[in-house]
Amino acid sequence: MAIKVLIVEDDSNIAQLLQLYLEKEGFETQVAADGGQGVTLFHSFAPDLVLLDIMLPVLDGWGVCRKIRETSKTPIIMMTAKGELEDKVSGLEMGADDYIVKPFEMKEVMARIHAVLRRYGGDQGGRKKLTFDKLVINMDSYELLVDGKRVDTPPKEMELLYHLAASPNRVFTRNQLLDEVWGFDYFGDSRTVDVHIKRLREKLEGVSDQWSIKTVWGVGYKFEVAGE
Repeated sequence: MAIKVLIVEDDSNIAQLLQLYLEKEGFETQVAADGGQGVTLFHSFAPDLVLLDIMLPVLDGWGVCRKIRETSKTPIIMMTAKGELEDKVSGLEMGADDYIVKPFEMKEVMARIHAVLRRYGGDQGGRKKLTFDKLVINMDSYELLVDGKRVDTPPKEMELLYHLAASPNRVFTRNQLLDEVWGFDYFGDSRTVDVHIKRLREKLEGVSDQWSIKTVWGVGYKFEVAGE
C-alpha cells in the first residue's frame, strides 16, 4: 500500500511540483491550499506524513501543527521561506519532526521524508522497547510506563528519552541530540533540548535509584544506569 503524504501549501507551483515528484516516487498525495483545508484533509485522508508550509491563509502552519498534535503523532515536516532560528525553535517545540527552508531541492525533500519515516517506521517490529527498574519505554506503541502507570508523553519527549536510554551512560551533546532525535541541521540555540529534558525529569524524578537523566556540565546529557 502506498505511503500517503498530505501537502499543505498555498503556492500552487510548489504544491504541484511536490505532488508530481512524490507520485513519481510511488507516494499517494493530496494537496490543501490553506490551513483550514489542511486540517480537514488531515482527518479525511489520514496521511502517513504531512508537508506543511508555515505562511498559509485561513490558518497558518503553526496553527495546523498544533491542531494535528492535539490528536495525532503523524510526522510533520515544516516548509518555509524563512530560515530564522526562531522559526526552527517554534516548529520543534510545537512537535514538528523536521524543517525545510525554501528554495529546496527535491532530492533534499525526498531524503528528509525517508529519514523521518525511518524514525517513525515500525521496521524493527517489537524490538523498540526498553525496560529498566519501574520504567518501560515502548516506541512501537509510543507508550511510557512509569512504576506500572501509563504517563502521557509527547512524541519528541519519547524519542529523546529512548535515544538516551538506548545507550546507557553515554554522554550526548545537545547538538548530537538535535541532529539524531530531531534529525536536521540546527545551528545555535539548543534550548529546545533543555526544555524537553526538563519535562522528562518532571515525569521521572524520584521513580528509581537505579537510573536517572544526568546533566554533564559543559557537555550535554546522559541516561545514567547504576552498575552498567
